[in-house]
Amino acid sequence: MTASSKRRTGNNSIRKRLRTWLPNQPGAVMMAMTPALGGDIASVAYDGFSAAPWWLTACWLLCYCVQFSAARWFKSRGSRRWLRQPLVYCAILCAVGVPFVATHPDILAWAPTMVVLAVISFAASWLRRERSLWSNAVAVAAACLMSLLTFRYGCDLDIVRNLGGTGITIPDLGIRDLTIPGIGGMGALLACAFAVAQFGSVLFVKTMIRERGSAKYLAASWVWHAAAVAIASAVHMPMLTVLSALLLIRAVVMPLLAKHRTIRPLHTGLVEFASSIASCALIVATAV
Repeated sequence: MTASSKRRTGNNSIRKRLRTWLPNQPGAVMMAMTPALGGDIASVAYDGFSAAPWWLTACWLLCYCVQFSAARWFKSRGSRRWLRQPLVYCAILCAVGVPFVATHPDILAWAPTMVVLAVISFAASWLRRERSLWSNAVAVAAACLMSLLTFRYGCDLDIVRNLGGTGITIPDLGIRDLTIPGIGGMGALLACAFAVAQFGSVLFVKTMIRERGSAKYLAASWVWHAAAVAIASAVHMPMLTVLSALLLIRAVVMPLLAKHRTIRPLHTGLVEFASSIASCALIVATAV
């Protein structure tokens, strides 16, 4: 074997190992992380820089790594090949996350919600239904909830309350004020806006790949996006109206183009990558 052949073999081996550790869907990573980053950026605009929301975002990235690697293990029905990755990611998450919980114990109020979402997600993987609409909805809910949380931990408690948040004090446990932004809270606005945009993306991608040609999914996608435009217009939010209109145009034009020419999944992914960035920018612009 020549030296160049050995190098190619070695490079291929490294790539194969990396593929067992890294997510194989960059678009999914983008969708998972943009709401948390949106909350980070909005909190900086309202209250300046704080390390807490970015720390929480790092924890969320590690949670995502645990989720996708554990999902592989569940899907494989407990194969030892896929066990090491979630264990290692869990160890790293504990190292990064436990200090955050120790300094921000009120985050535990959200633990039951996240546990329920995680259980449903892992059940979908075990049943090999991780591409189902209900599994996608759970992923969107978990990701978009993070925008509410990162915004909450990036702003002073009084600012959150002034923006429509509600507070619950738990003095008996020695825990500082637990603030859960209410329906009128800025964090809730971020979470809802991201949820509408991201679930629309789920429907759009299905019309382009797995459910391509399905009149039912195409109708659902168009109705969802049209409703988003109508709601954004009704509540007089220009940035969200522009965003919803752009996403509606994408949801209509791309499937129609796909009827006459081949659009590869890579191209759909690039469109979604750009859509995620635009969504984050315009949603944050609405909030600030």
